[in-house]
Amino acid sequence: MSAAADTAPHIPVLIRPLIAAVSPVSGVWLDGTFGNGGYTRELLQAGADKVIGVDRDPLAFELAADWVAGFGDRIELVEGVFSKLDEYASNLDGVVLDLGVSSMQLDLAERGFSFMRDGPLDMRMSQSGISAEDLCNDADEAELADIIYLYGEERASRRIAKAIVAARPLSTTGELAKIVESCLPRAKPNQSHPATRTFQALRIAVNNEYGELAMGLMAAERALKPGGQLAVVTFHSVEDRMVKRFLQARSGNNANANRFAPETEQVTPAFRIEKRKAIGPDEQELAENPRSRSAKLRVAIRTDAPAQDIDPADLGMPMKKTRGGR
Repeated sequence: MSAAADTAPHIPVLIRPLIAAVSPVSGVWLDGTFGNGGYTRELLQAGADKVIGVDRDPLAFELAADWVAGFGDRIELVEGVFSKLDEYASNLDGVVLDLGVSSMQLDLAERGFSFMRDGPLDMRMSQSGISAEDLCNDADEAELADIIYLYGEERASRRIAKAIVAARPLSTTGELAKIVESCLPRAKPNQSHPATRTFQALRIAVNNEYGELAMGLMAAERALKPGGQLAVVTFHSVEDRMVKRFLQARSGNNANANRFAPETEQVTPAFRIEKRKAIGPDEQELAENPRSRSAKLRVAIRTDAPAQDIDPADLGMPMKKTRGGR
């Protein structure tokens, strides 16, 4: 656990453009991915009266206990998930969601998120429920292929799923990484590790990340007051597509892409988007934090229109089949 006890300040991805985009900061904000507390600290320093820090990982709060105490009642910590954030607070001035895996989780081998550190095949953010080991050992080959293809966008999903089933039982990240490597060409210089997509897919499935994102966006809409701001940082194309389509649909800019499709019912905009293009890292951030290279920030402002639900399928959320493989 010593690695996790690092007290060096954590610099969140895209924090400078995020603070610039939502300034002036005031009132009560909810940080839906507390993690190392980086966004929470920056929001407080920028002028927030209070930040409600939400995380599904209880370890995040254990590690933050010492410095959080120094802020008194300006920080409230809640163990929970995106999809229920409107149960934790209402009439919020802002909501921030950072969809990346916490560096704390990646750095601890025993959490099983990283193929770079051998550890138990876990990947559970909440440290409860079905683990990646359970999926690898219990899911049938077609379901595994479906997960790896849909959530990891891995074209060799069937080959990898077949190799996983043949190698059962699996219990460590090292075992899984070797299996995936055996199914794919050796990575070229500057290419990502061959196991990246498979590990991403299993992590997303274990934590229901896409389902939580879809429901969390709707919960944020319900929790924000008129004029409140929603800021979301994504790290790969599927997440960004879901956020973009949600904001398009709820800002009244959801034009029909197919001229033969039924006309989209016009809705009163629940959000106003001032910058349509996502904000990415600048050269300084890329130099300071290579993890930011794929990050995108989208910001929208809540109107006074009633909140509405939206079908996750309309957001481009990958929908796993209930039977059989892909």
